[in-house]
Amino acid sequence: QVPLVESGGGLVQTGGSLTLSCAHSPTEYTINAMGWYRQVAGNQREFLARITTDNKTRYADSVKGRFTISRDNAKNNTVYLQMDDLRPEDTAVYLCNAAFSKGPFHYTGSMGAWGQGTQVTVSS
Repeated sequence: QVPLVESGGGLVQTGGSLTLSCAHSPTEYTINAMGWYRQVAGNQREFLARITTDNKTRYADSVKGRFTISRDNAKNNTVYLQMDDLRPEDTAVYLCNAAFSKGPFHYTGSMGAWGQGTQVTVSS
């Protein structure tokens, strides 16, 4: 459907920064809102940030003021997550999500497209 590939994860010290990217290959579907989630093994997936096609954003309280989501519609809707002031509790697998549609069919939230995830580890 809509293959998504995340990149940019890694190991960083407390207080450091990372920028994640999520790109998709050309697709017959229309990409709509995109977002970032994270998941720690054994826990539910946690919403972090979302951005619409006209760049309206929404953030979880846990990352508001520290994380910034953006997208480049000219670059195959590549979406970025700039993460600043990272803390050990930010350690997780970060996943990209995309709502997409084709004709009358719309796929959002958990029914949207998901990437494989990229690991972010914040050391204390």
